[in-house]
Amino acid sequence: MSGAGADDQRLRVLVVDDHPVWRDGVRADLDASGRARVVAEARDGGEAIELARETMPDVVLMDLNLPTTRGVDAIRRIVEESPHVKVLVLSASGEEADVLEAVKVGAGGYLLKSATAGELVDAVVRVRAGEPVFSANLAALVLGEFRRMSAAVPNAAEPGLTPRETEVLKLVAKGYTYREIAEKLVISVKTVQNHVQNILTKLQLSKRYELMRYAIQRGLDRA
Repeated sequence: MSGAGADDQRLRVLVVDDHPVWRDGVRADLDASGRARVVAEARDGGEAIELARETMPDVVLMDLNLPTTRGVDAIRRIVEESPHVKVLVLSASGEEADVLEAVKVGAGGYLLKSATAGELVDAVVRVRAGEPVFSANLAALVLGEFRRMSAAVPNAAEPGLTPRETEVLKLVAKGYTYREIAEKLVISVKTVQNHVQNILTKLQLSKRYELMRYAIQRGLDRA
């Protein structure tokens, strides 16, 4: 892909990292993919908040270990100000506290810096589509924390979900990606996205991880 018309079809990404060499590498990987392009770069959390406000990217690729303003504080502000902007953490840390804190403030995914260029590009695309994206070990960690948090929460009456929406909700609870759900139910990924949006509206939730927690609270991951 080349030219302005091709660029318009690419996902717009804000890269936040205090290491210029790392930012250059990410830019090269995204450009080479033809699926995303870097529209701005930030060196710390405060700059990330300002640039997210100015450029309104599709995805913010956020490191956590930043000078001045912490990555998690920047995520919280960006999500509060622009909830349609998706945040994907790209960090060297796989520590439980870092992962859970980032998810709780609104990150849509968490990827380690050891990820390949292909995994990075795929994660950016999936996070923009609204999928929660985690490596296998981190996904298990997040699911485990949701189960722990919900252990003492009593089950509430289910709202008026359709049978298909209930099927989708169960698969979300089990950690399936939108693509995997589409394959299992023999429907398109776009249809899965529409079902998830309808479920969020009915449950009065705003974030995908909240939906996953809701489903796990009701034991749907074991249904």
